[in-house]
Amino acid sequence: MNIALILSGGSGTRLGADIPKQYLTICGERVLIATLRRFYNHPQIHALQLVAAPEWQDVILAEQTGLPRSEAVFRGFSLPGETRQLSILNGLRDISTYAEAEDTVLIHDAARPLVSAQLISNCLDAVQGHDGVMPALPMADTVYLSHNGTQVSELLKREQVVAGQAPEAFRLGKYLNANERILPEQIYNIKGSTEPAILAGLDIAIIPGDPGNFKITAREDLKRYEYLLKKECPKNRLKK
Repeated sequence: MNIALILSGGSGTRLGADIPKQYLTICGERVLIATLRRFYNHPQIHALQLVAAPEWQDVILAEQTGLPRSEAVFRGFSLPGETRQLSILNGLRDISTYAEAEDTVLIHDAARPLVSAQLISNCLDAVQGHDGVMPALPMADTVYLSHNGTQVSELLKREQVVAGQAPEAFRLGKYLNANERILPEQIYNIKGSTEPAILAGLDIAIIPGDPGNFKITAREDLKRYEYLLKKECPKNRLKK
């Protein structure tokens, strides 16, 4: 079984909006709903677990009604944690109540609404024979390391540095154990979904990412997303 774990518990403070970025309405549809649509539409996704704050859960249930396969695929909500990785852990624990250790869990941000069906398929295909897989983009610019943040310490080999994307796919049992092993304190220092797997020595493959699969983090990202949708919807339906 392939399970999508969608993270929608963040506050999105960097965008400066009144509500979290994943709940903004663009072209008549919330960013989160656009993301959910991508996974519900994918035939290889058998279940979906959603991390969301209680105050948004009724809104989500109402607005995802009618999305293809949503009633059959949606398995429930998980509560957000203090950090992104603790939210992931909450979701993994809930998923483990109905999934097997060898099943695949794909972790994806609600604020990445342009994930393609091909990238989802590529992750599911590539995880076969591995403990996990991470899509990544090559670095286009020259990359430097600074130890103090004010001076260049050394030049890194650009061909050896990649930028990780989502969704990341993992074998549920091994990845859950990797997260449990870094409790109670180390988990607070985790910066990316794949980090616990690397710390646990799991076999994580890298596949090509998709430049169009960007995360809405800053206002510039939101403007980019709006621009890409303008060709697909009437201007009078666009909302800030």
